Amino acid sequence: MFDNVYLMDHPLIQHKISLIRDENTGSKEFRELVEEIAMLMAYEVTRDLPLEEIEVKTPVAKARTKVISGKKLGIIPILRAGLGMVDGMLKLIPTAKVGHIGIYRDPETLKPVEYYCKLPSDIKERDLIVVDPMLATGGSASAAIYFLKERGAQNIKLVNLIAAPEGIEAVHRKYPDVPIYIGSVDERLNEHGYIIPGLGDAGDRLFGTK
Repeated sequence: MFDNVYLMDHPLIQHKISLIRDENTGSKEFRELVEEIAMLMAYEVTRDLPLEEIEVKTPVAKARTKVISGKKLGIIPILRAGLGMVDGMLKLIPTAKVGHIGIYRDPETLKPVEYYCKLPSDIKERDLIVVDPMLATGGSASAAIYFLKERGAQNIKLVNLIAAPEGIEAVHRKYPDVPIYIGSVDERLNEHGYIIPGLGDAGDRLFGTK
């Protein structure tokens, strides 16, 4: 759709997304699958991290090898569904700091409302990965990106499991500098702003609520 939109078409990601779509998948399995998908996506999202060469001594000889070049990372889940993606990403990047942005969508206007924001103090120095399972209207994601930029964030990526074309276009239109990583692009939004076919309410399915 756009140059900065990346569809994660790895077979493992696609397989696990099919499982979380199934209405018969319970909360425990749903949480585990979301965590696993997030971990797999983190592999691709961090592909451009800079490297530096160091010397280590193996049991056999000295070796010149590469490590990540001191890059500071931050994972920013959009509450509450975004929480389900954090642990999976932390398994690959355990030194990342975690901030939280609480946004809910007004059921009447469908516009985002901020109710909580707690971020690392050095946010300006970090590459931030904003995570939320669903990118529907794009309102919450755009609001989260706005809040981060207002607080000085320079480098932001957005990661979603499932997205609607309307949401992708809305975020790209406001923030063309923000790369968007997606597991699946679905058909459309319905009149209530839900993704079709989607997977229902990700937060409710993660935490067993209605």
